[in-house]
Amino acid sequence: MPAHQYQVRHSNNMPNRRNAVYALLILTLLAGLFTGRAFFFNLAYLFVGLLLLSFLWAWLSIRWISIYRRTRARRAQVGRKLDEAFIVRNRSWMPKLWMEINDHSTLPGHRASHVIPALGSRSSHRWYVETLCQVRGEFQLGPITLTSGDPFGLFMTDRFIDAKTRVVVYPATVPVNNFHLPGAILYGGEAQRRRAQFVTANAAGVREYAPGDSFNRIHWNTTARRDQLMVKEFDIDPIADIWIFLDLSPTSLVEDYTVRRTGPSGTVVPTGPGIPASTEEYGVVVAASLTQYFIELERALGFVTYTGRRQVHQPERGMRQMTHILQTLATARSLSPYTFAQMLELEMPYLTRGTTLIIVTASLDTDWVTQAQILSGRHVQTSCVLLDPQSFGGMTSSQSMRNTLQLAKIPTVVIHKNDDLTMALGQRPY
Repeated sequence: MPAHQYQVRHSNNMPNRRNAVYALLILTLLAGLFTGRAFFFNLAYLFVGLLLLSFLWAWLSIRWISIYRRTRARRAQVGRKLDEAFIVRNRSWMPKLWMEINDHSTLPGHRASHVIPALGSRSSHRWYVETLCQVRGEFQLGPITLTSGDPFGLFMTDRFIDAKTRVVVYPATVPVNNFHLPGAILYGGEAQRRRAQFVTANAAGVREYAPGDSFNRIHWNTTARRDQLMVKEFDIDPIADIWIFLDLSPTSLVEDYTVRRTGPSGTVVPTGPGIPASTEEYGVVVAASLTQYFIELERALGFVTYTGRRQVHQPERGMRQMTHILQTLATARSLSPYTFAQMLELEMPYLTRGTTLIIVTASLDTDWVTQAQILSGRHVQTSCVLLDPQSFGGMTSSQSMRNTLQLAKIPTVVIHKNDDLTMALGQRPY
């Protein structure tokens, strides 16, 4: 149950009216004392009664009120809308002349505060809020403060409802029509994405038994679990796993002077449409877009990044994998205690022969290129999406790094600030 806190306070909007009542009360008491006439005492009692009645009315104005908040989904994505519905019910016979609902959510651009002009006996009021999600991250919805008062505007009462929920906003993705991969070395020849009519070493899944299927293809565990005959399907050749390595080391971070954050490493404060001019934000969008692209191609995709801790998702297919990666990207910040070269060195033992590695980085440190060359010697095919730090306000040109990558025979796609990412990712690497 949410915790409620009540507080009766003086209205800051109408101090003159309240002060006038106090002044009249004092004047009538003085007049009664000096003249002895009962009229002035009765008038003073009237003002005291008005104050007591106003105080009691303000105290009762937020009692027996229920507030329901319904959020359609706890997950959203940058560029899409988050929908919420609010219902306020008056469960008492006493009408509420006005109420003010103040929402204290941390989601940027979320304006759920509302003023209810009047609420009759045992009636309800509802409103809907649509918020365009502008930045990725994990945000808080709630708490809520309910404010009301007396009809004379002398007192107001606050009711604090400490009900909070969390909403995760995934990063934006752009459509990727094509992304050129280096030719991975695969055992058994070139990979072919079609089912084999004979038994191979590469099981791809199971399906229902069909007349003519060999009995040695029956998958007995699945058959027992589903209580029907299920047979294994096989691929002619394996398809290389793809890994995306996203560099989130602070030494690689470059941001335009227009970028604003809630703290040194907090959420980006939106200042306009489009991707914020930060290599961190561009890297996250590139990684999310490539994740969507390869998952839709039904490729086995793995993901690694270092934030405040190591974040690893082993290669898998399907939308569940995409959800896990987007969840990680939603809150990822450039807080890694390691450089990107150190990250590659630490992850090197886990990359198997024949793997395809896609590096997303803005680092101009050539040490990581040396680590990538070592991986190439172990038959790990590497390509790079290089975020040009100079276009984001950096002082150093990326031309030297491009030449180094070209000499190392690492296919590279260069991304600049304000590039069309669909076209940039689809270009042929050099």
